[in-house]
Amino acid sequence: MDNSKRTVVVTGFGPFGEHTINASWIAVQELKKLGLGSEVDLHVSEVPVEYQTVQSLVPSLWKKHHPQLVVHVGVSGMATTVTLEKCGRNHGYKGLDNSSFCPDSQCCIVGGPDCINSVIDMESVCKRVTSSGLGVAVSVSKDAGRYLCDFTYYTSLHLSHGRSAFVHVPPLGKPYSGEDLGRALQAIIQEMLELIDQAEEKIHCQQQHFH
Repeated sequence: MDNSKRTVVVTGFGPFGEHTINASWIAVQELKKLGLGSEVDLHVSEVPVEYQTVQSLVPSLWKKHHPQLVVHVGVSGMATTVTLEKCGRNHGYKGLDNSSFCPDSQCCIVGGPDCINSVIDMESVCKRVTSSGLGVAVSVSKDAGRYLCDFTYYTSLHLSHGRSAFVHVPPLGKPYSGEDLGRALQAIIQEMLELIDQAEEKIHCQQQHFH
């Protein structure tokens, strides 16, 4: 294994409800074609819209790949921009999934904090991508919606101590194509990796400063 390469895992969701073709998985497949540059080992995975599958699949992705970053992508019927989610929430899961199931506790992790923020500064990512002239509108949100998107995000944030991100995309053609969304994901994730690097350099410098 080439240790100089960084591993990034990106997931999209399978079909559910009226989303018979899920824009998030199409966007992730487009991203896979584009790649994240020669330095990054990109793995993609399709996530079924089922709470119990998420609870086993998300930890298995972390265990298998030991990624530097995991980015989950989901579709929002209400979104008109590509939306960066700042945090995941633990409570309020009442919506039934594709197996007509929802957790009895209506929460992700019993006893977990109510809300977990990503270590990534989403405002900064948003500004950088917007100023790059990508042609895709990007915004930031603090509410991922209390369904499988939010559930997956919280589960991943809890496991990774915040080294996860969540991106909501609008349905295909409203207004962006799968290719547009793939390009947007590529730009967003490259900025996220850049920010993680900067944060780690800062920590490293501070540690050296203390020794």
